[in-house]
Amino acid sequence: MTSPTPVPAELVALAHQLADSARPIAARYFRTGVTVDDKTDQSPVTIADREAETAMRDLLTRHVPEHGVFGEEHGAVRTDADYVWVLDPIDGTKAFITGLPLFGTLIGLFHRGKPVLGIIDQPILQERWLGVEGERSTLNGRPISVRACAGLASAYMYSTAPGMFADGYARPHQALTEKVKLFRWGGDCYAYGLLAAGHVDLVVEADLKLYDYAALIPVITGAGGVITDWKGRPLDMHSEGAVVAAGDPAVHRAALDVLSA
Repeated sequence: MTSPTPVPAELVALAHQLADSARPIAARYFRTGVTVDDKTDQSPVTIADREAETAMRDLLTRHVPEHGVFGEEHGAVRTDADYVWVLDPIDGTKAFITGLPLFGTLIGLFHRGKPVLGIIDQPILQERWLGVEGERSTLNGRPISVRACAGLASAYMYSTAPGMFADGYARPHQALTEKVKLFRWGGDCYAYGLLAAGHVDLVVEADLKLYDYAALIPVITGAGGVITDWKGRPLDMHSEGAVVAAGDPAVHRAALDVLSA
C-alpha cells in the first residue's frame, strides 16, 4: 500500500484563510433578518451565502489561479485541474435563516480526484474541524477521535431532514432509525463534526451534493471514522449523495445491512 501524498502546508494554511474570510461574513448577517431568495430547486439562499463564497473564490484566484473551484453559489471552473476546491459557504441555510447556530462553512480539496483536505467551520460557536489526509483530524487545533460503539442498539444517530429521503430511501432509513438507541433530526454538517469528535455514532443522509459532503470525508476518516455511500463505496466527486458516516466500523457495516435489506 502506498503512503498518502502529504498535503502541502501552504494549502492547509490557505484553507484556513478561506474559512477565516467566510466566518465574519456569516456572523455579520446571522439573525439580522436577511432577505431570502429561492433557487430553482426551491432551496433558500441569502446574501451571506453569496458574499462568503465570493470572498473565498477571490482568495483562490489570488493564490492558486491554476486550481479548480466547485462552489454551490457561483458554479464550477477548471474541475479537470489537479487540485479542485469544493465550497459550500453556508451548509444549513435553513438553520441560518431561522437563527439556529448549527450551520457551517464547508471547504473541501480534491487532488486528482481524491479528497485530501476538509474543513467544517461554525462561525457563531467559533468551532473549526480540520481533516488532512494522513493526519489526525482536529477541532480548534486539538486532536479528535470517533468513539467505539457496541452496536446499533447502542448508537446515537442523526439525519438532517425527512424531505431528503424520497423514493426508495425513506423505508430503509425508517428501519434504521428503529434499531438505534437514539435518533434525532437536524444538524446539517454539524452532526458530522459531532461524530468526528466522538459524541454521536451515525449520520445517515440522502440527496447530498458534492459541496455538501466533500469536506466531510477527510474530517471523518482522519478521526478514525468511516464514510461511504449506502452501498459501502468510497465517496468521490461523482457520488450520488446517499451518505453513511459512522465512528465504529462494525456499526457502519450493520447500518449498511439494514439500508440494503
